[in-house]
Amino acid sequence: MHTVLVTGCSSGIGYCVAKGLKERGYNVYATVRKQADADRLIKEGFKCLLLDYADSESVQDLANELMLLIGCDLYAVFHNGAYGQAGAVEDLTRETMEKQFAANVFGWIELNNRLLIMMRQNNRGRIIFNSSILGLVSLPFRGAYNASKYAIEGFADTLRLELKDTGIKVSLIEPGPVESKFRENSLLAMKANIDIEGSVHRDLYQKAITRLEKKGAAVPFTLPASEVLKKVIYALESPNPKAHYYVTFPTYLLATLKRLLPTQWLDKILIKAGD
Repeated sequence: MHTVLVTGCSSGIGYCVAKGLKERGYNVYATVRKQADADRLIKEGFKCLLLDYADSESVQDLANELMLLIGCDLYAVFHNGAYGQAGAVEDLTRETMEKQFAANVFGWIELNNRLLIMMRQNNRGRIIFNSSILGLVSLPFRGAYNASKYAIEGFADTLRLELKDTGIKVSLIEPGPVESKFRENSLLAMKANIDIEGSVHRDLYQKAITRLEKKGAAVPFTLPASEVLKKVIYALESPNPKAHYYVTFPTYLLATLKRLLPTQWLDKILIKAGD
């Protein structure tokens, strides 16, 4: 069966996809940032490698190690590891934005270009990016994450055009609310990188903290990570995979409203959704 690299596998979507593909018979290499998570996954029977997208040296080391292990026998990659930096645009420092893009964009592109060298040797493969509903529409107080996902959308769409004469296909998965540790990690990033008490948005941040600290699904229509796995399987196994795969009702709804509604009307909906 084909060899697939899945990134960001310590929990949530990455873990679910790696586990599901492994059970389906794929030769899965899973990446995590921390050795403790690698040790845990290895005990579960995974082939596990270390990768920190925000660290260029780590990206290069992972690509070199993978090439030593499998040569050019890589069929697919599912780019997944990312975090969401919450905060109003006016409260985002350059350093905070650079951290967000290093982890969510620059590392993805750097690794992808190294892996593409391997895939071109066989002129076949699948490149799958886990984007977001926030790569299609923007919600307030998520500017850094919105921008990083818009960037991935543009990069992936361009890459798909540039690879049109090859056997390498590019797809974007666009989930809405999915069960994961994403909300928990967003809360940590906000507290670490935003001057909440000094912001004119202090009261709104306190409201956001209450929402982010809520246990279980914080919004309606939240689905399990297995729904993302289903779309990844379609992207891997369809003879002609789609460029975009939506996951969850909010993604379908907001993508449709963006096409149909005047911007002012859509803005009212997005402001309400962002509360």
